[in-house]
Amino acid sequence: MRYIFKFPDIGEGLEEGTIVEWHVEKGQSVKMGDSLVTMETDKVVTAIPSPRDGIIAAKFGKVGETIHVGSALVEIDMEGVEGEAAVAEVNKPEAVEEEGAGVVGTLEVAGNSAVLSASKEGVSNTSSDSNKTVKVFATPVARALAKESGIDINNVKGTGPAGRVTKDDILRFATDKSKPATSISSSAVSLPASENLVEIEPLSQMRKTIARNMIQSKHNAAHMTVFEEVEISELDRIRKKYKEILSQNGIKLTYLAFIVKAVALSLRKFRALNAEIDMEKGNMIYKKYYNIGIAIDTPKGLVVPVIRNADKISVKEIASQIQEISDKARDGKLTLDDMKDGTFTITSYGSIGGLFAVPVINYPQAAILGIGRISKRPVVKEDAVVPGLVLPLSLSVDHRIADGGETARFVNSVMDYLAEPVSIIMD
Repeated sequence: MRYIFKFPDIGEGLEEGTIVEWHVEKGQSVKMGDSLVTMETDKVVTAIPSPRDGIIAAKFGKVGETIHVGSALVEIDMEGVEGEAAVAEVNKPEAVEEEGAGVVGTLEVAGNSAVLSASKEGVSNTSSDSNKTVKVFATPVARALAKESGIDINNVKGTGPAGRVTKDDILRFATDKSKPATSISSSAVSLPASENLVEIEPLSQMRKTIARNMIQSKHNAAHMTVFEEVEISELDRIRKKYKEILSQNGIKLTYLAFIVKAVALSLRKFRALNAEIDMEKGNMIYKKYYNIGIAIDTPKGLVVPVIRNADKISVKEIASQIQEISDKARDGKLTLDDMKDGTFTITSYGSIGGLFAVPVINYPQAAILGIGRISKRPVVKEDAVVPGLVLPLSLSVDHRIADGGETARFVNSVMDYLAEPVSIIMD
């Protein structure tokens, strides 16, 4: 019998993925668990394993194409499965079919050489004595650039493999005045021969997801932001004292490790900041575990891996985990497990620049804490003006979940821990 395997929903709101690489060919034998195809999803690359033993009878989709969850990926011919056994196979629940769909690999996306199947703007009719159509094959970047530049891609001669149109072909066509550029839109503006005024790149799955999540957060959460400052000279003294000791073990002790711990301990006291709201069922969900997401800037976009049970581990262990997930993020090796089940998020933009911000909540979480640039300034201590180290804080909360009073008390708790870091180990 033949079994059609569909792109499975592997969680975290996944709706679609882009084919990065096929690992099988038609007619190839596969075993359950063998990698069929590598897909670029929201923030990671996912290797999709085979759910059955058999022979690949058909593949659906080419490298560079976007496949939606529930769409067919492969058709597997399961030899020797007939009769009652075939019925049992067909009736197996979807969960079995998705089992083992793990996340591996790096964030490698299809580049200029990836080829999409021809779409309507890449099809031209042949002479009247034939009803056949000629499909113009082109890379995704080339196709997008042609659209943006008002160029009919049918008029562009491809120089890529098998005559495929590449980005360079489009750019050459746009700047070569001897070519009859066919305008798709009367409002399209031709690029000057001397320079290219724009560079077009298709949205990556990561950028699509960031945009979608930001809109969802702003539409569904009632944002309110509180700004505060805390003097952290004592924290700085302790960090410097243990920084050298931990560095001998390869651990980088940052301010962020202390902030994560202070936030986790404070969340235990103010449950509304570690909650989410279910409007459909009319429930408030208070979480009794404290998984702190850390927003990390990478070349491909923002990712938010999670420090789990941060209230139960030491500052030293938090520092080690921050270093580990940061390295994985920048190397494109994060998995879905690294990023799921966060209950609260911290974004540290101060290391790049900026004192205060209005962070966008990582929906459906209740709050996000922004960390600004630490600066040395005059502060008042015991009625005397002395040099101090000041850390700006920006806390955005979902006002449907957390009231102003509880929000302010939470911020005060975080500030108390940071101002007197010994209290972190005494709590």
